[in-house]
Amino acid sequence: MQLDTTAKFESVTSSRKKITIGNDDLKQLQRRFALATVLIPFLGSVLAIGLLWRSGIGAVEVALLISMYALTIIGITVGFHRHFAHCAFKTNIAVRIIFAILGSMAAQGPVIHWVSNHRRHHQYSDQSGDPHSPHLYEGIRGLWHGHIGWMLNSEVTNAAVFAKDLLRDSAIAKVNQLYLTWVILGLAIPGVLGGVVTGTWMGAWQGFLWGGLVRIFLAHHVTWSINSITHLYGSRPFDTSEQSTNNLWLAIPSFGEAWHNNHHAFPNSGKFGLQWWEIDLGYWIIRTLEFAGLVWEVKTPTAGMIEAKKAA
Repeated sequence: MQLDTTAKFESVTSSRKKITIGNDDLKQLQRRFALATVLIPFLGSVLAIGLLWRSGIGAVEVALLISMYALTIIGITVGFHRHFAHCAFKTNIAVRIIFAILGSMAAQGPVIHWVSNHRRHHQYSDQSGDPHSPHLYEGIRGLWHGHIGWMLNSEVTNAAVFAKDLLRDSAIAKVNQLYLTWVILGLAIPGVLGGVVTGTWMGAWQGFLWGGLVRIFLAHHVTWSINSITHLYGSRPFDTSEQSTNNLWLAIPSFGEAWHNNHHAFPNSGKFGLQWWEIDLGYWIIRTLEFAGLVWEVKTPTAGMIEAKKAA
């Protein structure tokens, strides 16, 4: 239902002057980047599918698609989301940089921009002020807004409010500054590998399409579905203050992100799948890195905390 009450709107009007940047040039630049982010992978995917009748798809293209998808989704869920946005575990600077680069290759925006929007989402979740709540509008318009529309029409989130810690981190700030370099690298790597493995220019082209643009397209819509679908459809084991849900069908492709109601119940937890059957590939990565001594102080709720939250 659209949030059109004066009281709710006025409650965030003054804070919006701080949480967003009222600069028309920045808004226009953000819209252009968002439009390119949506359209280019889509057009590349249409082209890749259109070429199937001529050249088909082989093991090399499938391997590049799966491997690049997995690496960049890990960069988003383990890096951008659990580590940078919520500080769910600690790690060393080398691993932080790797996570920031892998997440940037997913082409969902620079790390500081991504974290700022996500922290703002948690502060104003499903209320006016949330950058991508599907509940700000009715029906299909709300679904569109939560999935894609918010990127084309939203205000610029103020990173000085939501991501001061990352702005002060010189290494992460540098990775953030080189965002387009990492996006291009994420497209070039599968292209080069495809060409080297097959020994043909067509192999390089196919690697670029399937391991690059198609991979970005799929990862985009899986991640954006967490903003839209998992605030509309699914189960709610925890009565949280917003409308987040757990969605079984998105759990594996999102590497655990779709246990979204669990996440809103325990935002700083590195573990999203709280039941034995809730597959959380992102948490498995964290546990593997913890076993290797590369991450530590991983935050997870105890069984007592989970039961108390459900009871509440």
